[in-house]
Amino acid sequence: MAGRKFYITTAIDYVNGPPHIGHALEKVQADVLARYARSAGRNVWFLTGTDEHGVKIARAAAEAKKPPEVFAEELADKFKELKGILNLSWDDFIRTTDKSRHWPGAKMMWEKLAAAGDIYKKTYKGFYCVGHEAFLTKKDLVDGICPDHQEKPELVEEENYFFRFSKYGKRIAEKIESEELKILPHGRRKEILAFIEGGLEDVSFSRSRASLSWGIPVPGDESQTIYVWCDALVNYLSAIGYGRNDDWKHWWPADLHVIGKDILRFHAAIWPAMLMSAGLPLPKAIYVHGFLTVDKQKISKTIGNTVDPKDIVEKYGTDTLRYYLLREVALGSDGDFSERRLKELYNSDLANGLGNFAARVLTLGEEMGENFQGLKPDHEIVEFVQGMKGPVFEKIKEVNFHEALSLIWQLIDYGDHYINKTAPWSEDNFEKKTKHVFNAVVILDNVAALLQSFLPQTADRITGCISWRGDKLKIKRGEVLFPRFSS
Repeated sequence: MAGRKFYITTAIDYVNGPPHIGHALEKVQADVLARYARSAGRNVWFLTGTDEHGVKIARAAAEAKKPPEVFAEELADKFKELKGILNLSWDDFIRTTDKSRHWPGAKMMWEKLAAAGDIYKKTYKGFYCVGHEAFLTKKDLVDGICPDHQEKPELVEEENYFFRFSKYGKRIAEKIESEELKILPHGRRKEILAFIEGGLEDVSFSRSRASLSWGIPVPGDESQTIYVWCDALVNYLSAIGYGRNDDWKHWWPADLHVIGKDILRFHAAIWPAMLMSAGLPLPKAIYVHGFLTVDKQKISKTIGNTVDPKDIVEKYGTDTLRYYLLREVALGSDGDFSERRLKELYNSDLANGLGNFAARVLTLGEEMGENFQGLKPDHEIVEFVQGMKGPVFEKIKEVNFHEALSLIWQLIDYGDHYINKTAPWSEDNFEKKTKHVFNAVVILDNVAALLQSFLPQTADRITGCISWRGDKLKIKRGEVLFPRFSS
């Protein structure tokens, strides 16, 4: 194997609708980390997938006049298409309806929790939010309404199995405070600790099959369906073999879960409690990103402002969308998608910035033919380039992508300034001219290397124009990277 393992996951997407620009944000962020880890020699497994059970899916399928399994598969296929649309490098895609890969792990987890004495049955009456696929408490509601979905929860009373979540609050808090379970960014760490400090209540872990038949039956009790916690969350283990073989022992614990802020409690409290109950190690870290709005409005099918990533990519290109999501959304913060802003960034940063710099360097390099043999870059060039690499890599490790890209653009600016200062096109001394162009090529080549995790297609196009063979260098000017868009 290539090196130390790095197991990274995204949240699995709920298939009650097709993917939109908000889904793209999480996938691209995780992809950068997976690509960077591979470039650093890590043995990477990058998992994503779809969450396909639950009341909301069953109802959406009924509205569409389709069996739930057909409805779920059609939408799962649309989420799989994001791999090509966004140029994602995930290694595996897990579906919770997969009876051979996922169900054995979910059932094994249930049996482990039951064996630990942490599953019990009782009659429960509570507020059930279909949007969350979860029971909410009165303190979760605002004037009796779910603040996230703006709908009144359904009052449900039935006999369910419960998990002794309350038993694990102190232990979870200790793991988070010691950073054995690291929560990024720091504000989310404070948020989950405050939630735990407020006291944990046991949570419903099943639903009556009379009210929810679309799901995994509880082992030993066909009258009940395993609820979302012991179904969806277990995908991180089931995908790597849990319940089927011992392969999971190589990959677990996960090095990083990448999730949205709306499922922080599930991943940083309920999931650790389940793992503790089952006697399994906790994930090492959880990165929590914010939400995307569209033109300052919450993404909503009702408003009609859902943006299909495919439409944006067809118009502007994959790396343009990747650049926008990674540059415009700060660490852990909410962001906004605006096509007007995307076009501005495209023209300023990509066309006039990176694209123009690459075109200048490659044009000069091609004109020089094969006259670069035996050259080495000037000390000041090497020093500046090397001085940028460490900070860029540190920002990537911090999941601080917008600042990492800002540093890379400083290197592009440095390269532009170097070309303007040395003006190779007007240099009469051929040796000096050759050296100036060579230095510029070295800068561009390093820009491409640093961009590999962020804009892989663009990086490959640049490096494809720069041919190193030992101490020989040949440049071939390619097509324009980012043709300028008119306003």
